[in-house]
Amino acid sequence: MINILCVGDVVGSIGCLFLRKHLPVLKRQKAIDLCIVNGENSADGNGITPNSLRHLLDSGADVVTTGNHSFRRRESYACYDSQECLLRPANYPNAAPGRGLYIADLGRVRVAVMNLMGTVYMESLRSPFETLDALLETPGLPKIRILDFHAEATGEKRALGFYADGRLSAQFGTHTHVPTADEGILPKGTGYISDVGMTGTIQSVLGVKPEIIIGRYTTKMPARFDLATGPCKLDCVIFTVDEGDGLCKGVERLTLT
Repeated sequence: MINILCVGDVVGSIGCLFLRKHLPVLKRQKAIDLCIVNGENSADGNGITPNSLRHLLDSGADVVTTGNHSFRRRESYACYDSQECLLRPANYPNAAPGRGLYIADLGRVRVAVMNLMGTVYMESLRSPFETLDALLETPGLPKIRILDFHAEATGEKRALGFYADGRLSAQFGTHTHVPTADEGILPKGTGYISDVGMTGTIQSVLGVKPEIIIGRYTTKMPARFDLATGPCKLDCVIFTVDEGDGLCKGVERLTLT
């Protein structure tokens, strides 16, 4: 068996510091073989930068996935081509920097990590269903396959989960920053959760000071998204996958504070 840890959206420098404090211990305690972290909000103000990417990797992330803020920071563009373990959604146009598939070689086993983005209430990208089919036709793709589906609508996430059931080892959702209580194993053996949650300040609106977001809703005026401060949490899920058939045998959702 192999244990794969998937960590919800890390929000800003505050989330990065909390991740560094807790991730190494968690990996040891749970005998984690591979750690996937969503880092599309890891830079203050959202997006990802070379510095925040390096912080995530130095803290114990093996693969960093992103989403709709993938290209918010221009200084990150070169990272997508130079760092194979940094992914952007595969359904972005081919002309965009980077890739949506990374194969991690752990020695005794290889793991394919994929990144897709939803299209409901999101950007108009290629269908994630069609893109997933194309990814699964990649020559030499290993049996163990993990997908970060960065999407808004729970219905779209669950639909893709059932569409991929038996063809993926696990699918975990990101983007909403709110953990869902529907973790489990689908009928054909794919581990699933609609959304892992986030790593950041608890008393916040998705990691941002509540008064800023309230102001956006009540005045419709633009505002800088300053990070909230205070006690933090780390939301994550652990998938236990059989190395033989590549299917999920166990799912554990955790929140560390």
